[in-house]
Amino acid sequence: MAANRRCVACGIIFRVRPQVPEQSYCSAEACQRERRKLWQREKRAHDPDYRENQVRAQASWLERQPDYWSRYRDTHPDYAERNRERQHERDASRRRATLAKKNACRPATPLVPGIYRLSAVDRDGLAKMDSWLVSIELVESR
Repeated sequence: MAANRRCVACGIIFRVRPQVPEQSYCSAEACQRERRKLWQREKRAHDPDYRENQVRAQASWLERQPDYWSRYRDTHPDYAERNRERQHERDASRRRATLAKKNACRPATPLVPGIYRLSAVDRDGLAKMDSWLVSIELVESR
């Protein structure tokens, strides 16, 4: 006799199919969609080959549908407006952030040849291109 179980997605009690003794989602379409979505998320997180294949498949699909996003924005004006507002917020946030950029500043005077100690400095801020914020201390001059 098949057991009854509570669906982890919707919470409704359902009869477990004998072919799937570990079944934890009911057969409702929304619950099955949720199950597949979570399976795919887990698979992408732990299987680099699967993740890479998904990226290639999405890129290939987008090449065949070059005007997809333009059509989507045209048919979903609320999405487009919300995205525009959020982009303004992201831009403002970036302007407020302290950024460390590659070759962003040049010292007023060149460093004296010598041996230096670089020590990592932990600061809140945004670093780009694997930049490090460091303190430079002259150990020995030449």
